[in-house]
Amino acid sequence: MRSYLIVSGMILLTLLFKRFFSKYVSGLIARLIGKKNKAFDIKRFQNLVLSPIETFLMILMVLIAVNTLKYPAALHFKIYKTAFETILDSISQIAIIISFIWLCTRLIDYVAELLHAKALLTADRTDDQLVIFFKDFFKVLIRILGLLLIVRFGFNKPIGNVLTGLSIVGAAVALAFRESLENLIASFIIFFDKPFTIGDLVKVVGVTGTVESIGLRSTRIRTVDKTFVTVPNKQMVDTVLDNQSLRTQRKVETFFQVGLNTTAEKIELFLDKANRILEKEHVEEALAFLSDTGLQSHVITIEYFTSVLQPIKEFLLMRQSINFELIQALEQLKIELAASKTNIVVSRAAV
Repeated sequence: MRSYLIVSGMILLTLLFKRFFSKYVSGLIARLIGKKNKAFDIKRFQNLVLSPIETFLMILMVLIAVNTLKYPAALHFKIYKTAFETILDSISQIAIIISFIWLCTRLIDYVAELLHAKALLTADRTDDQLVIFFKDFFKVLIRILGLLLIVRFGFNKPIGNVLTGLSIVGAAVALAFRESLENLIASFIIFFDKPFTIGDLVKVVGVTGTVESIGLRSTRIRTVDKTFVTVPNKQMVDTVLDNQSLRTQRKVETFFQVGLNTTAEKIELFLDKANRILEKEHVEEALAFLSDTGLQSHVITIEYFTSVLQPIKEFLLMRQSINFELIQALEQLKIELAASKTNIVVSRAAV
């Protein structure tokens, strides 16, 4: 009875003071890490690791206390040929391994936050992608390690035999999860080949939007319609991907189909005016020319390129202004559009 009272007292004290002990341990770790890092946020760190440390210390103290007890004869029985004491020991070891893995993943989360904050200070977005990628990668490794520790200490099975068994079953698992493995390999290709990075505007498999995150399995894109699309990494690698953030210019094309009764002299005058209209500040290359003539109309093509450094709102306003000036030029020269009701004026632009 004395032993049980002592153990109960130890567990009660741990339960009462676990928050104090956890704060002390987390503060000690914070001081060790934060000495060389000015961006270290102690409160944020403690919020992340306090619960895992509390759980770990509580389970550890219960495990130490209970191991000092001598169980009564009534508890000396077996369940499926396994002693009850062995089952309790396995459960306690599994619990302490899970709490330790939980603590490790929280530490990875906080280190990733620090590195991501530093990465945001640089103009290059590659380091942002690197932090997110390896954060997920290391968390997966930690969980696999936890699973192996549970097999070794929780179920008392040699890891070597387990790995041998996994290698035999590996082929079947690889076939069953082939698509997931292909996506994982594709994530490494994206990381090392760098066809795009976080923040790039891309067009792939009919989806156009900004890349918000690149994971181990998929890439998440915020579309121009503000929807959130998840694309498997395999498709991001295997299909044609248009990285619009890497373009050097924006292209605008406008087509006018004018009537066949329009004289060549009027068309030349309009082309001359159009070329002068296109002499704008942000227009880098421009050309107005008679591109085609046929049975129903003469086709005049207005083609120009603008700088990508120009804000999109200014670009749209400039494009509108050019269109108004071109229409005024047609009115001044009394050039009528073709009588066809379809495809009279067509305008395309890469926004």
